[in-house]
Amino acid sequence: MAKTTTAPKQIAFFERYLSIWVFLCIVTGIVLGKLTGSSMKVISDLNLNSINIPVAILVWLMIFPMMVQIDFSSLRNVGANKRGLMLTVFINWLIKPFTMAFFAWIFFTKLYAAWISPELANEYLAGAILLGAAPCTAMVFVWSYLSDGDSNFTLVQVSVNDLILLVAFIPIVRFLLGVTDIEIPYNVLFTSVLVFVLIPLVSGYITNRWLIKSKGEHWFKSRFLPRLKPVSMVALLTTLVLLFAFQGEQILEQPLNIVLIAIPLILQTYFIFFFSWYIGRRFLKLPYCINAPAGMIGASNFFELAVAVAIAIFGLNSGASLATVVGVLIEVPIMLSLVRFANRWNYDKPVTDATPV
Repeated sequence: MAKTTTAPKQIAFFERYLSIWVFLCIVTGIVLGKLTGSSMKVISDLNLNSINIPVAILVWLMIFPMMVQIDFSSLRNVGANKRGLMLTVFINWLIKPFTMAFFAWIFFTKLYAAWISPELANEYLAGAILLGAAPCTAMVFVWSYLSDGDSNFTLVQVSVNDLILLVAFIPIVRFLLGVTDIEIPYNVLFTSVLVFVLIPLVSGYITNRWLIKSKGEHWFKSRFLPRLKPVSMVALLTTLVLLFAFQGEQILEQPLNIVLIAIPLILQTYFIFFFSWYIGRRFLKLPYCINAPAGMIGASNFFELAVAVAIAIFGLNSGASLATVVGVLIEVPIMLSLVRFANRWNYDKPVTDATPV
């Protein structure tokens, strides 16, 4: 009898080519900035309590579709994989933010001192810190699915991660930016977390419970979420176009800076994943289906939040905002390479069955 084979799992079309869309946004934004000139300043001046209103609306549209997927009832299963959850919390909140700050500090203020000014180095460093303090919320579901991770564990770790984010993001960012002598107003940081995390999280949870109760879980997952997803993608791309419309002059003058920013972010991503993978496998003896998503959530970033906070604190035309967007640019290709590694080294599969995605 012919041997049946399972079709390889695929990432959705948009997510697979996210780096291409980001590149197109760079080009579109730069052209738009050139054509409109100083008239773009009208958008940057639409602020309320230091939060840019157009950007806040766009970021909220980005984040809400992710938050509405979180089911906090999954927390009743929090004890099912305690060691895996311990690894996730340890990596995300005690290792990643600090190693990201260290990598960025070494590259931006030391190794790159001959190419970028100290002021710009500090802004890039701030953007990297914001990325490091915001571990992934939504895309980790994709990486876990592609690497055959345990979906229930992934849901639990994302739920726990979001709750920790509410209380840990502000003090970690304040501490790391303070250590690096970057001044940051506490009220702006607090308002950013309130607008971009707490409100979408609470409203997303309420919407999730209400729609599932009134329409059913099948309708919610098969009809509502697919219709909501394009809203998030369009909002993300529009935000990037706006950002690069303001960043155009800087990028045209110093195009190499995007590469310089990308290098420490890439190194940090690989470091965190393999560090987490090694601890999970060698010391905690985690099964592959737990170890893989535990590593994926730490390696990837909640870049929507990082972009939003960078814009709120430093402005649309800041180096910090540019650094967070470079994080978006590199995320998908790097994470897909880690998915391929995980599938190739799935240590719980028989060797003859271990085939990469």
